[in-house]
Amino acid sequence: MWILIFFIICQRLVELVIAKRNERWMKARGGIEKGEAHYKWFIYLHILFFLSILIEVLIQDRSYHQLNYLFFFIFVLAQLGRIWCIHTLGRFWNTKIIVLPRVALIKKGPYKYVKHPNYVIVAVELFIIPMLFGAYLSAVTFPLLHILLLKIRIPSEEKALAKATLSKP
Repeated sequence: MWILIFFIICQRLVELVIAKRNERWMKARGGIEKGEAHYKWFIYLHILFFLSILIEVLIQDRSYHQLNYLFFFIFVLAQLGRIWCIHTLGRFWNTKIIVLPRVALIKKGPYKYVKHPNYVIVAVELFIIPMLFGAYLSAVTFPLLHILLLKIRIPSEEKALAKATLSKP
């Protein structure tokens, strides 16, 4: 189980590297960042998420929790969905709200079916990952905190995207 948590943390760090590279690329082409004030709260949420799982597992001595194959299957599906989102958006994928004016919204891949598929995937992960480790308090707490942050994030993102796509020549 510790290998899995290590894998997930490494995956998130790689994603931050990809996001930073994409951020530089977009800003070099006139990309505009929005929602900077609330972004730090997502960072705090995800750091606390992993710490919470580790603390909960250690306190309850669930370090050798038996793997639930259904939860693991859902986790694998979520990872495939995450990769699909990143691949579909390509250089436009980011953890921040960065828009390029006069660039059409991408409406293929998972974005053809769901407006914000990555947020759905993150919500699933915030529940499933703690459940894989038997960290039930974390499985309830962090999806709720994520929903609260999305109430700020999604309107901010929608507004930024609407302005950027409206400014087409």
